[in-house]
Amino acid sequence: MNGAQALLKTLADAGIEVCFTNPGTSEMHFVAALDSEPRMRAVLALFEGVATGAADGYARMADKPAATLLHLGCGLGNGLANLHNARKGKVPVVNIVGDHATYHTQYDAQLQSDIETVARNVSPGFVRTAQSTAALCQDAADAIAAARGLPGQVATLVLPADVSWGEGGQPCPPPAPPAPTAASDEAVQAIAQAIRAGEKTIVLLGGHALREGALRSAARIAAHSGVQLLAEVFPTRMERGAGLPAVERVAYLAELAGVQLAGARHLVLVDAKSPVSFFAYPGKASDLVPAGCTVHTLCSPAQDAAASLDKLSAALGASATQPPLAPAQRPGRPRGPLTAPKVCKAVGHLLPENAILIDEAITSGLMLGVMTAGCPHHDLITLTGGAIGQGLPNAVGAAIACPNRPVIALIGDGTAMYTIQALWSMARENLHVVSVIFNNASYSVLNVELERVGAEKAGPKAKSQLDLKGPVLNFAQLAQGMGVHAVRASTAEDFCQALEYALAHPGPHLIEALVPESLAGPKRKVLPWLLRALPSLPPQVARALKRKIAP
Repeated sequence: MNGAQALLKTLADAGIEVCFTNPGTSEMHFVAALDSEPRMRAVLALFEGVATGAADGYARMADKPAATLLHLGCGLGNGLANLHNARKGKVPVVNIVGDHATYHTQYDAQLQSDIETVARNVSPGFVRTAQSTAALCQDAADAIAAARGLPGQVATLVLPADVSWGEGGQPCPPPAPPAPTAASDEAVQAIAQAIRAGEKTIVLLGGHALREGALRSAARIAAHSGVQLLAEVFPTRMERGAGLPAVERVAYLAELAGVQLAGARHLVLVDAKSPVSFFAYPGKASDLVPAGCTVHTLCSPAQDAAASLDKLSAALGASATQPPLAPAQRPGRPRGPLTAPKVCKAVGHLLPENAILIDEAITSGLMLGVMTAGCPHHDLITLTGGAIGQGLPNAVGAAIACPNRPVIALIGDGTAMYTIQALWSMARENLHVVSVIFNNASYSVLNVELERVGAEKAGPKAKSQLDLKGPVLNFAQLAQGMGVHAVRASTAEDFCQALEYALAHPGPHLIEALVPESLAGPKRKVLPWLLRALPSLPPQVARALKRKIAP
């Protein structure tokens, strides 16, 4: 075997079955070797950000890493945004980045760059350049072990061309899977004591604590001991729907998150980070933990969240408690002129059993959570790192990981244009993905932020940087040009008909929802005032306003 052939066998032996590729000259021996390994599926992406985002979406649903194949430092750089999202979501990815032959680097050719420095932005725990064909597969096994460890991470292996084409490659056996431990007895007893004290306690769930088993344990604790459950603002993957415990997510807007956390004396972190404001704002705190609140860590992302919650449940005597579960209910069928809330209502009305719901709708998706809370059991994937352009590539990866499950991706118009090439990969692979693009011809969330950060009054030049009206994009035509069945909808009736058709017919579909901005005009003007007023309002009034703004 040459190095590339041995590398592919090492990957496949370790259970890595998919490689999302955007190759160049230095990767040609790896590309040629793909035919030597029948267990490896190769999926071509037309942009590196699609390849990295697809690997992220795949791993979230498959619970194991995929590989990427990228071309030099520039190709890695093109994929950084979605690798950033994977890093923030603690998602396992094995990144393979081709490089010039080891003896060629001295010439500083046009595409020569410092790949390791670029990679450390998203792979702080594992970056390695293979130095020889003989050592390549051990390097790969180490990368796989790093990616699959807890917490999951992006592991980057730089593959020089001559290491790839060199003869004498020796496949390595797969690394042992991680064996996570539960929370320590000391942590469990300390938190149980704090909960028994009867002061307001919030348990913040993140990562694997938002899977079904852990959710049920957390809900038993809440029902037995009166604690409040919250989920991270942007979950990596959250199981939800009828028959599962319903958990409210921390709000994106810091002022609304403050309402949710107000009065807490104890905050218990379960595979979650202590909440902070998404951005800094003049005169506002970045740390969202209320004054006087003690933060406890039940388990870190490197530990077993479900087992840790089971231990805490047992310590509190809650193991036999029956928790409240979300009832089965759907919103009615929407009618009339199409709006973003009506799109969310239609999705809730029609969402099929066992769907994968991807939310990158930004402001247009404000009603999605409440409209789908009682739908059949489904998984929710969100924008973990905040770098837009994740949703469409995630849909590619999720559909490949779960070919028998429908995937619905709700995407804002601005974010869709970052990785629109994902539609081509959906068509090429014939994936059953329904992409819903909210076309409101605006970077609506940035218009909201302009009001919140206290910037000077925006003039025409400033406002033009935040709208997409010149010209208005036609996503249906873009999708058709890449082989995806697509329609436009401007009424709720047309949207429901299009969604029913897309769910009933395998293959990729795109529905372009022509909607007005959800937060525009008077709503956008009054929002900053309302947010500033929240801390001075009675708690019940503040909570009611929070539910009205972001249910």
